[in-house]
Amino acid sequence: MKKLLLHFLVMACLALMASSGIAQSWPSKPIRIVLQFPPGGATDAVARILAQSMTASLGQTVLIENRPGADGAIAGDYVARAEPDGYTFFLASNTPMMQVPLLKKNPPYDPVKSFTPVSLVGRYIYVLVTNPSVPAQNVNELLSYAREHPGKLNYGSYSGVTQLMHTRINQGAKADLNLINYKGEAPTISDLLGGHVQLTFATPISTMQHIKEGKLKALAMLLPARYSQLPNVPTAQEAGLPSLPAATWAALFGPAKLPRDITLRMNKEINLAMAKPEIRDRIDKLGFDLAGSTPAELGLFVQDQLGAWGKAFAEAGLQAE
Repeated sequence: MKKLLLHFLVMACLALMASSGIAQSWPSKPIRIVLQFPPGGATDAVARILAQSMTASLGQTVLIENRPGADGAIAGDYVARAEPDGYTFFLASNTPMMQVPLLKKNPPYDPVKSFTPVSLVGRYIYVLVTNPSVPAQNVNELLSYAREHPGKLNYGSYSGVTQLMHTRINQGAKADLNLINYKGEAPTISDLLGGHVQLTFATPISTMQHIKEGKLKALAMLLPARYSQLPNVPTAQEAGLPSLPAATWAALFGPAKLPRDITLRMNKEINLAMAKPEIRDRIDKLGFDLAGSTPAELGLFVQDQLGAWGKAFAEAGLQAE
């Protein structure tokens, strides 16, 4: 028994030393941050700004790798299966972490067990935008037109937020909007500009310039107060739209069993990057609200959001398929 106990103690010490050695030598090669979206959207822009800052502080290149498709499940599954060595991370929105596990009967990963929480990164701002061909200058006119012309308007969806809002508008306003699914925000906006879809909810980074140029019309913001960059656009509540009952967010995760020392170092680095005034200024202009956290806080937040999103999907009648 004494020999067995000694064996276990030696193995535990060796494992601890190995983990410490990995953490001390980390990073010794480029780090990849995987995204579920194609290039060009809000998450991609935010990630590249933060990656540039972290590259300088870590002394190793932080690369952005886009793996779009399947509501983020492709990117999420890729990171969940990666070695927990500190060289592969997932900058995820609520879609792959909430929609995939809650609305797929056989999700490829568990949002809690398959990942190591690193840090909350922030919250998205969404604006309801339409193609100028839609004869509506406000939400009431839009919904009236949709009811009078059932099935004529195509609604572009690329995330859990956009899908949920489509359902809530169709149910609450008794509109009949066709749902057209996309792999990301950028292709959705491209088709919106081209008239293939007539409306969607999108982030300011993808829409602001088009709104200013008159190529898109902004009808409402998914915010509790008016957005400083679009002060004349009413909030969803002011416009009479159904509210969004859960948060819209992005956060950084590693694979499960990521060494604690590496988790804490990565948490420190991304929060230091987000605290820089020049970084905050650049990202604020993109319409993304930066907000960091500790790994433990993110873990609790994910648990809370699973409950909120589960309730929201259930109320909207959305079930796992």
